[in-house]
Amino acid sequence: MTKMTGARVLLECLKRQEVEYIFGYPGAVILAVHDQLDEFGINYVLTRHEQGAIHAAVGYARATGKVGVCLATSGPGGTNLVTGITDAYMDSIPVVAFTGQVPRLMIGNDAFQEADIVGITRSVTKHNYLVQDVDKFAFIIRSAFHIAATGRPGPVLVDMPKDILMAETEFVYPEEVKLRGYNPNYYGNIKQIRKAAEAIAQAKRPVIYSGGGVITSGASKELRELVNITQIPITSTLMGLGAFPGNDPLFLGMLGMHGTQYANLAVTHCDLLIAIGARFDDRVTGNLETFAPNATIIHIDIDPSSISKTIQVDIPIVGDVKNVLHELNKIVTRAEHDEWLTQLTTWKRDKPLTYQKSETQIKPQQVIQEICAITKGEAIVTTEVGQHQMWAALFGTYYHPRSFISSGGLGVMGFGFPAAIGAQAGCPDKLVIDIAGDGSFQMVVQELATAVCGNFPVKVVILNNGFLGMLRQWQDLFFEKRLCHTCLRHASGKYFPDFVKLAEAYGTTGIRIERPADLRPKLEEAFAIPHPVIIDVIVNEEEKVFPMVPAGAGIADMLIES
Repeated sequence: MTKMTGARVLLECLKRQEVEYIFGYPGAVILAVHDQLDEFGINYVLTRHEQGAIHAAVGYARATGKVGVCLATSGPGGTNLVTGITDAYMDSIPVVAFTGQVPRLMIGNDAFQEADIVGITRSVTKHNYLVQDVDKFAFIIRSAFHIAATGRPGPVLVDMPKDILMAETEFVYPEEVKLRGYNPNYYGNIKQIRKAAEAIAQAKRPVIYSGGGVITSGASKELRELVNITQIPITSTLMGLGAFPGNDPLFLGMLGMHGTQYANLAVTHCDLLIAIGARFDDRVTGNLETFAPNATIIHIDIDPSSISKTIQVDIPIVGDVKNVLHELNKIVTRAEHDEWLTQLTTWKRDKPLTYQKSETQIKPQQVIQEICAITKGEAIVTTEVGQHQMWAALFGTYYHPRSFISSGGLGVMGFGFPAAIGAQAGCPDKLVIDIAGDGSFQMVVQELATAVCGNFPVKVVILNNGFLGMLRQWQDLFFEKRLCHTCLRHASGKYFPDFVKLAEAYGTTGIRIERPADLRPKLEEAFAIPHPVIIDVIVNEEEKVFPMVPAGAGIADMLIES
């Protein structure tokens, strides 16, 4: 056996886990790791803030399906990761966050840059560790990756005291991990699967409700096969976009608070709702009493705690979505529901997504449609959070899993740009586009240095309306147009900040688009540039996201216009 320091144990384990990238920011207590990192052939991406590191790790994980890894120092280094860890927890993303900690003898003494990061993150991690024995370090690292990637994925944090990183141990790599009490169930109960098949055969108004678990499980092929066999119409959550082709006639688009009218009406009037890898969150359900009120509900999910957590279901199936759908597809048959399909076709024709076009002002919906037309659905699109996120979800067409990456459960402003950097690292041959708002982008603008110095040619399309747009929308609709503290402009100029000059200050390209006629050619120009580009698109400041379900209403009670 080979004797090595804890820092070297960490790097040796990461190499054996086939880690390609570490996203991070250095600090004193983890310098022993940085000092040896270059020897191991692992790419290190120096972000300009720890929050950028965790979001980049999440973007990498979501684009590739692999475990994302980030590294931060003790105290503020760890606390700066908390938002991104919470985002990964709520969206079930496999990441392992390594944090430095003060030496063991100083823990609890309010030492410089000490924070109880294990305690802080206990409620927002799938599991976390404080390493207290260097002899167990390798097993902890191996276990962290195992827990993060298996069952319902999620973030795991490993807190590493400085003296553990400096101490020596005999290195033994655990090839296999068995954890008492942790045994995810991957195969659904066959009796329950048969019940589901019988319910599908008898349904007259069935709807499939697909979530991010389909993508996480790698079950897009099985989902498409289920729809092809049964001809059941399908709607998707924000996290599930791309699992099923967005141009298929049976696809109803996104459901929920800003879902399409026809998706929400379909769920409200269905007699069978098949929830696959989705968790019935409040942005989907609206008023629980009016959500699918007359439907038998099938729920397929690997996490038993998600079953009947919010909505009481009739046929629960606990298991990996891919495995369950594989078995279901063997026995399922098509129900007779032609009248239902005719009704849905009528709703789609009579209640389409629409917006008022203009020859003088760029509409944000038009920007999304042009991006999709130019890229033909082959780009990876990330978003921040706000109006632009909803326009990207509603007016974008996504054909492939892992092509749409957004912060779903936590709704983090500033997520999309560092996530795009992580996605670009994992998919270097792909065009990666962050659709941003001028408010969200300014929360992480420093990561332009990361993109430029790391040669990650991401494209940032800013839908610049000069406001915190979604908050302004609420103020317009529900607060008598009192626009308090949501304007981001300055009296000194029309462009604040000047994103073109800002891009140039970071040594890259900035392009501004103000006229509808310039939109297509300038986007094409920007997407062809082989380095990072900031595209500042000046859009109508009063444009709103519709449909919209007001707070407390059912999803069929949609506002269509102001």
